[in-house]
Amino acid sequence: MTHNQGHDQARKQIVVAMTGATGQILGIKTLQSLRGLNVETHLIMSHWAETTLKYETDYSPANVRALADHTHSVHDMAAPVSSGSFKCDGMIIVPCSAKSLGAIAAGYGEDLIARTADVMLKERRRLILAVRESPYSLIHLRNMATVTEAGGVITSPVPAFYTRPDTIDDLIDQWIGRTLDLVDLDTQAFQRWKGWEKD
Repeated sequence: MTHNQGHDQARKQIVVAMTGATGQILGIKTLQSLRGLNVETHLIMSHWAETTLKYETDYSPANVRALADHTHSVHDMAAPVSSGSFKCDGMIIVPCSAKSLGAIAAGYGEDLIARTADVMLKERRRLILAVRESPYSLIHLRNMATVTEAGGVITSPVPAFYTRPDTIDDLIDQWIGRTLDLVDLDTQAFQRWKGWEKD
């Protein structure tokens, strides 16, 4: 084994999946943050993620894929990430559509995203779902509860305002920072709560 191989094995590995829900910039910024933290990323993009991406951003699917270390087709059910024997530190689905949420809650691995999420749950690894914008139906809420009971974490893209953000980027950085906290990664790119400031 070469020195570089040993170094690569020491890097954290995170699977990032992007579905067709609104909020594609959150997936892009998550990949950028993970790259900045030297985390090895495995990206899965659904067909509708690629379509929504074109409406919401100036990025092309190729631009987004270039941000990841490895990319896998959503249809490739034999990809390494589809197996529990593939060692990784967790999976973030950002953004996560209601359709993908429902498939994961039902254990219905219809594509590589749902299959890999199922693997994370069965292997007791961290699974984070950034479920799309509200409002939610009772079905959505029940599916969120099911995923939570199975060990997943729901983190809807609702920003915090106690930092008094000046820009949308400030809101995004704070949300991504708090989300990556859940996989024990510190972006150091947002303001943490330090209590009320005294007059």
